[in-house]
Amino acid sequence: MRFILLLTFFATAAILLFSCSSPKPLEYRNVANFSVSKVGFTSSTVNMDIVYYNPNHCSMQLKQTDLDIFIDSNYVGHTTQQMQVTIPSQSEFSIPLSVDVDMNNLFKNALTALLVKSIQIRVSGNIRVGKAHIYKNFPVHYEGIQPFSFF
Repeated sequence: MRFILLLTFFATAAILLFSCSSPKPLEYRNVANFSVSKVGFTSSTVNMDIVYYNPNHCSMQLKQTDLDIFIDSNYVGHTTQQMQVTIPSQSEFSIPLSVDVDMNNLFKNALTALLVKSIQIRVSGNIRVGKAHIYKNFPVHYEGIQPFSFF
């Protein structure tokens, strides 16, 4: 009986390793459902869904995010998410995020933000992704230009 359990475990592990070998990176699509849930002079809380596309042929689970967000090289806030999100294979999915925004750093560039049509966003941190209760931490380093306008 023990041999059968070990054989089953190793067969399952081999299938998982070979079926999802060399995963492709997730593709950013857009931000949806943007809302402000708490407003304050020193900090505010912003909620949003980040929409991605999974080009891989296997589904995964996103277990945790731990990210710092920078706008035009200024630290804006930190986000953590510990709700498990299913990442389906070859389709779009969304990650609900709640960002604690440091209003002091945001106000530094408020006048500049009113005049520009795009901003540079940088996100760095770690995410925890896995399958079949086996998770691994992956570093996140995203930098890009995002269209932006108050008007």
